[in-house]
Amino acid sequence: MLFFERDIAIDLGTAKTLVYVRGKGVAVREPTVVAVEKSSGKLLKSGEDAQKMLGRTPANVIAIHPILAGVISDYDMTVRMLQELISRVTSFSFFKPRVIVCVPSSITGVEERAIIDATIEAGARKVYLLETAVATSTGAGIDISKPDGHLVIDIGGGTTEIAVVSLGGVVECESIKTAGSAFDEAIVKYIRRKHNVLIGMRTAEELKTTIGCVFPRSDAGYQEVKGRCLVTGLPKAVQVNSNDMIEALEEPAEILLETLHMVLERTPPELVADISVNGIVMSGGGSMLWGLDKLVASRTGIEAVVVDDPLACAAYGAGKMLRELNNMQDGMINLARRKQMK
Repeated sequence: MLFFERDIAIDLGTAKTLVYVRGKGVAVREPTVVAVEKSSGKLLKSGEDAQKMLGRTPANVIAIHPILAGVISDYDMTVRMLQELISRVTSFSFFKPRVIVCVPSSITGVEERAIIDATIEAGARKVYLLETAVATSTGAGIDISKPDGHLVIDIGGGTTEIAVVSLGGVVECESIKTAGSAFDEAIVKYIRRKHNVLIGMRTAEELKTTIGCVFPRSDAGYQEVKGRCLVTGLPKAVQVNSNDMIEALEEPAEILLETLHMVLERTPPELVADISVNGIVMSGGGSMLWGLDKLVASRTGIEAVVVDDPLACAAYGAGKMLRELNNMQDGMINLARRKQMK
């Protein structure tokens, strides 16, 4: 495909951005972080290199997330980050690529336009918007063209999207800001409240991935956490176990479950019947939190399954949709629903 047109799909997340290249698969997995020089506004680093600088930069350098809750928070930085990512995968192409971008179902018209403009400014020829829930369903191997209801829970870094998908579109959905970063914040608050020790967000994330859980586990683990004592101001280490994590993560987990119940209550009865048979599909980095699928299943009575590659599921789904670009309209088209195949 060298020197020819190359279609790409971008899952633009708060925590990670993935780029799927048609014919190659997921070519880029980078943290959605950029490091900028304050005085000049110059982009110093992006992706993995910029993430290492979070919380460690000198006064004249700031590391920021240009995407928050699935939408653009810093337009200029988003354009420059997308330019780098697009040029990285289309460096041998003479033509500007057509690009599918995954967006939340709750996105507004203004936010839609900002994503389209930023992607075109970054080097795209045409931009197609695709709902994350539709992309996730497709990536999970679900045939969404059938009149059959499927419930998808996509827990990213900044937003959790709970949606019912049927006939190629979203029937009912809800987006909340209780997601991966909210879990980290809950751990920081808990350690502060219980031990009078302040820890950073990266330490909280590490705790979440190692011993974090929302459901009792037989192999309860312990971990030493180092932070700053709020009484003395000196470094202090404390022991934390899995049961502590259940207590710490109870509040965000409850918010997520309440939202799930709300979506099910608003869903037509026929589709709820389908969901009870088909089960709940979970994806996104947040779905990897130990026991979350078990908690959802125990509270709803519906089987919940985490997809094989939760972090890349939406990117793979958007990648599959690249085959149907000729049947999709570009631009603001009520979130890029597929046209009925003739």
